[in-house]
Amino acid sequence: MPTRKFLHRALALAALAALPAAAFTAPATAATVASAPQAVAAAAPTSFVDLAARPLPSDHLAHRITVTYRNDSGADRTIAPQILVESPDQGPFLAPADVKLEVLSGGHWTPVRLASQTGTLYTDLTRAKLVLHSHHTLTQYYRLTVLKAGPGTIQPRVALYG
Repeated sequence: MPTRKFLHRALALAALAALPAAAFTAPATAATVASAPQAVAAAAPTSFVDLAARPLPSDHLAHRITVTYRNDSGADRTIAPQILVESPDQGPFLAPADVKLEVLSGGHWTPVRLASQTGTLYTDLTRAKLVLHSHHTLTQYYRLTVLKAGPGTIQPRVALYG
């Protein structure tokens, strides 16, 4: 299975590299993280911080996912929270219509579009990019509802740039 996870990351990075540079220039805003809009480097992530994975629920209820990351460095850092929903290696593979993902933004739950590649559903890094100030913590809340039950894993992570 480690090979599959590496393959998913490599494919996701390859997909990002194929995007035009303009897609990387507009960071998402987060009132509690960045005090003013800032330019974000136009590059692919240099690494990922995997957070605790858990099995995909099959009860058709909304389940909260919390992504927390602290920038302990002495400099501001560009990051992007991401949610992966991984299907089993041999399938059946989940489709974006099989789950509903929302992010808590401005006090409201907003739908998040999921893309799909080789059995993994994932959120767009370019829309989630933001600058996390030195010694600040990002806490982002998501809500996942499984509409069509199937086996899988929820893998939250944070992409790190430069």
